[in-house]
Amino acid sequence: MYDALNPLVSAIRSRETGLPSERAWEADPVDVTLSVLAAWKVVDVEIKRLTAHAAATAGSYGASYEQLGAVWGITRQGARKKWPDAAGRRAPGAAGVRKFALFGGTAELARSSSGDWGWTATGADGASGTAADGTRYPTAEEAAAHAGAFLKEHSLDTGGRS
Repeated sequence: MYDALNPLVSAIRSRETGLPSERAWEADPVDVTLSVLAAWKVVDVEIKRLTAHAAATAGSYGASYEQLGAVWGITRQGARKKWPDAAGRRAPGAAGVRKFALFGGTAELARSSSGDWGWTATGADGASGTAADGTRYPTAEEAAAHAGAFLKEHSLDTGGRS
């Protein structure tokens, strides 16, 4: 892991010092080691963000906290604490339906029995729409993005439309 990430840390160190990468280490050892620590912090923050996104995506496909914890080597409770919104508690019968409002309109995302997602929406201007040609999306987030674009296009604010 070190060999894979160290070039990134070196690049961050070089950028922060303004020195070319081959000279970025020519400084007081305390300054050098503190800047390396700061660069590892950047990596740590990004890894945590990517980890949370991966857990949320797994949860959107139906992974339980027990499964998330097993993969991470922690308990179900630990996974729930680490990623509180990753695996939702869905009401029976409503597991595959999500609704939201945006730009003055409303949309509903529906999960099919095969696990993919579609959407229907009604814009603020009264226009109704659905996923084009029955298109299905692998995640609720992707379906929501398309529904959101439709709602923006059919908002009452015409400033953004062409």
